[in-house]
Amino acid sequence: MRKISKLVPFLALAALIAAPAFGADGEAAAAAGKPLSAGIAAIGAGLAVIGAGVGIGRIGGGAVEATARQPEMASTIQNQMILTAALIEGVALFAVVCGLLVILG
Repeated sequence: MRKISKLVPFLALAALIAAPAFGADGEAAAAAGKPLSAGIAAIGAGLAVIGAGVGIGRIGGGAVEATARQPEMASTIQNQMILTAALIEGVALFAVVCGLLVILG
């Protein structure tokens, strides 16, 4: 339950950012040229960035802890950490671009 309560401010912020895309109701938003999918895409892009940040933070913390336990393996751990962080950032960038394409298209 504690993890969910930590996410509530982020979800509320995402809802406030995407609120103009939703409009007062679905028909008014569609008439304004902003379909409901644009708001959902904005929320999805934001959640992808938040998830990537949490993932990279966990990777960094684990790498520091592993290096503290075995200092002789520091270069191997660092290489693996950088590779994994780069892969996560690539996926997050792809998710943000997909969300922007839905919003702008």
